[in-house]
Amino acid sequence: MAPTSLHNCPAPAKLNLFLHVVGRRPDGYHLLQSVFQLIDRSDTLHFDVRSDERIVRTTDVPGVPEEQDLIVRALRALQAEYQRRHGRLPPGIDVAVEKCLPMGGGLGGGSSDAATALMAANHLWQAGLTDAELIALGLPLGADIPFFLFGETAFAEGVGEALQAVPGPDCWYVVIEPGVSVPTVAIFTAPDLTRNTKAITISDFSRRHVESNDLIGFGKNDLQDVAARLFPPVAEAIEWLGGYGAARMTGSGSCVFCAFSTEQEAERVLKHVPARWRAWKAKALQRHPMKSLLQINEL
Repeated sequence: MAPTSLHNCPAPAKLNLFLHVVGRRPDGYHLLQSVFQLIDRSDTLHFDVRSDERIVRTTDVPGVPEEQDLIVRALRALQAEYQRRHGRLPPGIDVAVEKCLPMGGGLGGGSSDAATALMAANHLWQAGLTDAELIALGLPLGADIPFFLFGETAFAEGVGEALQAVPGPDCWYVVIEPGVSVPTVAIFTAPDLTRNTKAITISDFSRRHVESNDLIGFGKNDLQDVAARLFPPVAEAIEWLGGYGAARMTGSGSCVFCAFSTEQEAERVLKHVPARWRAWKAKALQRHPMKSLLQINEL
């Protein structure tokens, strides 16, 4: 018998441990290299199967109309794929969203929400899509969605869709939200953006950042200088947190992070963060928590 609800589903944030722009495709998309790291700071989603075929977001998300929400678009894409395979639509779903992750923060919140929705609906509808099939479904909606469906620390290439598992550091992070929302388009269209960083290999990252347990940081974030110039609060957060370690921005901004070996070290830094910023600690995750949740529900 198919389940009818799935509650308290985590949609964790990600950090880009480094982010290099190594080129540009003829269609204008930038070619990237990065390592995506899951952390235990999450949005939370709740799903209930409906008696009709509608996909309904039951909570308001400020600044995100329901029709534009990646969650709704992802569920409709999966619903259409289900219909193509089975000749009928599955039942609709009510989705309630508890937002914790800031928008425009470089933490991947919207993409993570969509990935969690795809995993949950695949389970509720017993649609039977593999991770690879869900990734193919999610990629046209957002370049970060494949990583969250992949579900573990990953070396990413291409536009972010070519993923290979890589061991991640076992550490804690302090993350600062500088209070600005950074539009990705503004960063990638900036004329002074570095677009020709030399490509590296997985082994380059693994030797430096994992095998030697070097938390100082590998590489850099090529988007950081542009974001810091356009949005001074980002520069201020980098400078302040840089007093405690190798601080850098994640994604296209605006959030800034620094790694620490222990929770106690992270706590000590948190106590000193200026009150004008929201800040928090998070632990590195080696595996997406939805993977474990769905396994438990399938037992």
